[in-house]
Amino acid sequence: MGQKYKQFSLEERCTLCRLGQAGKTIRQIAATLDRAPSTIMRELKRNRGSQVGYQPAYAEKQANSRRWKGSRLLRDPDLQAKVLNRLMQGWSPAQVAGRLKKENRRQVISYESIYRFIDAQIRRTKDFSWRHYLPRAKSKRGWRGRKGGSVVDRIEGRVSINQRPAYIDKRRQPGHWEGDLMLFAKYGQAVLVTHERHSRLLCVSRQPSKAAKPVVKKLTKLFSSLPASLRRTLTLDNGTEFAYHHRLHKLSMRTFFCDTHAPWQKGGIENAIGRMRRGLPRKTDLATLSDHRLLSLVRSYNHTPRKCLNFKTPAEVFTRDLLHFKCESTFRFSPE
Repeated sequence: MGQKYKQFSLEERCTLCRLGQAGKTIRQIAATLDRAPSTIMRELKRNRGSQVGYQPAYAEKQANSRRWKGSRLLRDPDLQAKVLNRLMQGWSPAQVAGRLKKENRRQVISYESIYRFIDAQIRRTKDFSWRHYLPRAKSKRGWRGRKGGSVVDRIEGRVSINQRPAYIDKRRQPGHWEGDLMLFAKYGQAVLVTHERHSRLLCVSRQPSKAAKPVVKKLTKLFSSLPASLRRTLTLDNGTEFAYHHRLHKLSMRTFFCDTHAPWQKGGIENAIGRMRRGLPRKTDLATLSDHRLLSLVRSYNHTPRKCLNFKTPAEVFTRDLLHFKCESTFRFSPE
């Protein structure tokens, strides 16, 4: 039985190129590399370029391209169907890959493979509808900078986020929230969004306007329904809709405000709003949006597994880990 063929390494290709340029014969090169002369001939024939000749990097690239058998999702239609189905539900590639790993107790596919598959489909078919499978619906990968900013007004009793205790940043203790408004193209339409930092639970409610009084009224109603251990702090931006934030202090909640032009300081809710925008784009007319549809979008968010939660869902963490034995039997809060 003959010896099993071993692929050339990049180091061997560098040596082959150097010896060839030094004028060594095929047999001399073969003896140096401990290879058969026919193997050297085959390597030179298959992996040399008509313009560049034999170059190690080019030869390595040529050899790797022949070994590629196509995308994993192209070779496995059943897996492709599972992945695309979950992407259509608004899951990110990382969430899909992580949940599949959790369900199968092994790595099924990486999120990078999913991104590459979508990108390859767009490039190959020129069908840009494939981009809608991705969270941000981008047709090209990479960061796109954004311009613009907002005017920040002075808020009475404003406490900077820099004075917020450092342990809150670690997200280990429940009861620390972030709040913001989702605005829409039609003037006056707004949705109040609150986000629990530990469980990533999202609560959404319609607002009659952007005015401060109805906003604080809704926040007071929400947080008064929670036990004291789940209402500790609230971090906001500098919008005037939060001018009456001090009314939450009677619930023993402390309020903090981000620095100007620094929404990343409350990145949890910014990420949550970005996810909600997939189903609630700015052009949405809230007057035609049913309560059932809005509830469905929030439920989808709260029941989508998150990598930061070890692929548990926010609803699972909040109801099982945080509300477990902490709440009285009369508590009626629902994460959906």
